[in-house]
Amino acid sequence: MATQIEVPPLGESVKQAILVAWHKKEGESVATDEPICELETDKANVDVPAKTAGILHHLKEEGETVNVGEAIARIDEGAVGAKSASSASVATASAVQKSAAVAGSSAGPHGEDLSPAVRRLVEEHQLNPKTIPATGPGGRLTKEDVETFVRRQEGNGKGQQAAAAPAAAPSPAPATRPAPPQAAPTTQTPSAQPSQALSFDASGVHRVPMSKIRRRIAETLVHAQQTAAILTTFNEVDLTEVINLRTKFREQFEKVYGVTLGFVSFFARATVLALKEVPRLNSFIDGNDIVYHNFVNLGIAVSTDRGLAVPVLRNVQEMSFARIEAEIKRLAQATRDGKLSLDELSGGTFTITNGGVFGSLLSTPILTPPQSGILGLHAIQKRPVVINDQIQIRSMMYIALSYDHRIVDGKEAITFLVRIKQLLEDPARLMLEI
Repeated sequence: MATQIEVPPLGESVKQAILVAWHKKEGESVATDEPICELETDKANVDVPAKTAGILHHLKEEGETVNVGEAIARIDEGAVGAKSASSASVATASAVQKSAAVAGSSAGPHGEDLSPAVRRLVEEHQLNPKTIPATGPGGRLTKEDVETFVRRQEGNGKGQQAAAAPAAAPSPAPATRPAPPQAAPTTQTPSAQPSQALSFDASGVHRVPMSKIRRRIAETLVHAQQTAAILTTFNEVDLTEVINLRTKFREQFEKVYGVTLGFVSFFARATVLALKEVPRLNSFIDGNDIVYHNFVNLGIAVSTDRGLAVPVLRNVQEMSFARIEAEIKRLAQATRDGKLSLDELSGGTFTITNGGVFGSLLSTPILTPPQSGILGLHAIQKRPVVINDQIQIRSMMYIALSYDHRIVDGKEAITFLVRIKQLLEDPARLMLEI
């Protein structure tokens, strides 16, 4: 009996993927739920598991574009013959040895393993990862780093041999980047490549094709602008009391819960309470209907070397401060490692994005379709503020709400921002939910 392995649903609006690599070779035996191949979408890389045990037969080649629901493999069920079992054992042992060898040679400058996509490129081009300048967070090697390095070597006429030669003087390992400010929901440094990594032609031009995820981001942003009546309104928040609260309980909070108390949990809780008062910001348009939610699936924008991703905290209205912080930390790391599940990238009802981590003072965020609202956070700056006719130095942040004006009125948008302001300027209200 044969079982077809099809491309699974890949999340909202994702219809295609690229078959990046087969984890199991043609004719190998596989176990139920064992990963057999890796798919790359514009949102994340996903492993496809075997539905049953048996002998695997490939129906698609690596590098092919496949559609959701399309068959990519067949598994012949039943007992595996002695010859097949023996061959599979030899192949598995060989794969384990190869994986161990690669792992030993592909650790990053701080000892961490390379991501699957980077390791695959390093193997294909027979490169020594220590000779490749890394621009990822903490000096990690990214897929774009390897691709740029290969192009530079080919342009210099050195090819793969020079890139892999052990005698070549290795480029110095980049210094560990300083930890970003904890005020940010995203903790990723900008992903732009340094100018020295670009290889310009004689006319001074460097041309590279847009990545799949970058093309998808461009399409989504244009679609959002064309299909929604996006309007942005602003306010400013005095975060002095929140900062004082964090300073007072930060060490004890981390000691008790094992996670740092950042600013994200404060904004997340304030957002949940504000959405209760303005439910249209937690809804979307479906034809001629408005669909409301009695839960908040909060998207947190995270910048990665592949582009922007928005992992989702589901039912955040039920989460404590510690749970929110722990989940954001886990999702942010999984996003950068390309290990997010498709469930964790879909189903958001409202989004928070923070340009402040990059130093932005003010911006107008763009909606994530089909959502009707997105809250933009910015850099915290100490500024003189008049309080009770006295000038005081306070820690201030501009916040921006972009919303779909088709269903959300200006009054509702302003009400939402004012509620956020009230809750954060007096954290006791936030804790008591009043």
